[in-house]
Amino acid sequence: MGNPKTATALGGALWALLLASLGPATGQLLGGESLCTARPLAKYSITFTGKWSQTAFPKQYPLFRPPAQWSSLLGAAHSSDYSMWRKNEYVSNGLRDFAERGEAWALMKEIEAAGEKLQSVHAVFSAPAVPSGTGQTSAELELHPRHSLVSFVVRIVPSPDWFVGVDSLNLCEGGRWKEQAALDLYPYDAGTDSGFTFSSPNFATIPQDTVTEITSSSPSHPANSFYYPRLKSLPPIARVTLVRLRQSPRVFVPPALDLASRGNEIVDSFSAPETPLDCEVSLWSSWGLCGGPCGKLGAKRRTRYIRVQPANNGTPCPELEEEDECVPDNCV
Repeated sequence: MGNPKTATALGGALWALLLASLGPATGQLLGGESLCTARPLAKYSITFTGKWSQTAFPKQYPLFRPPAQWSSLLGAAHSSDYSMWRKNEYVSNGLRDFAERGEAWALMKEIEAAGEKLQSVHAVFSAPAVPSGTGQTSAELELHPRHSLVSFVVRIVPSPDWFVGVDSLNLCEGGRWKEQAALDLYPYDAGTDSGFTFSSPNFATIPQDTVTEITSSSPSHPANSFYYPRLKSLPPIARVTLVRLRQSPRVFVPPALDLASRGNEIVDSFSAPETPLDCEVSLWSSWGLCGGPCGKLGAKRRTRYIRVQPANNGTPCPELEEEDECVPDNCV
């Protein structure tokens, strides 16, 4: 029987010879994407942290029926041949159902079909829902050198068709797996429902639109729940952290990193930025009748009401009543 060390060295030499003979093209995939040559399989923990607090997002913050919360997380480890969702592109029927109603069945079927037909999906992973706007949920996933990309979605609840997620995050750098990656997440509109607010009734977008990022100024409509014209950009509404799990022959041991919260625990200790919310008032009512004694100037009044109460040192409300002199209509 041959020497194992010799066989291993010979295998490494043959692999290097093959790469050299094929030339630089082997390091690139179609479209210029780098080929992952890392070995062996890699396992990661993924932790989703919701940062959707009333302090950071005071406008129309959902407090009941239902309160602010996050759906379950659904994701896939895949190759560049598969796309779960992409900015400025149309979503699939499965992702539409997930973004609008949180129904994952059709999306799961689409992912499975891509894995069977194109061999583009290595694994599907999910994490439990978070029952509040601020909290954590986590899962584990496995990556293969041919399937080194990670995509996932989490629905914003309640909302018309809004979600957060990651599109094709590559956890491989040439010949090695990344030890960890962390990204701030911002809201997206799936382009299938035209509602402006968290609690808007169903209003289908016809024809369907593409996926767009929701910002502090877009959609540029005062009724929009994320419309904060004083802000240059929205604070992150969530964050995702992926950490590679150390592999041994029998057990995976995660590196020392403070990600102790598991499952769908509610976490209230996040330091959320205070987003100022300015007071909004209605238009003035019509002037009332002019009243007063004959031969003298009278007074007329008009009013307006508060539409949005200020918060977090936002601009205070102006006067809600106004009076002006006038000639009495019916003097006494």
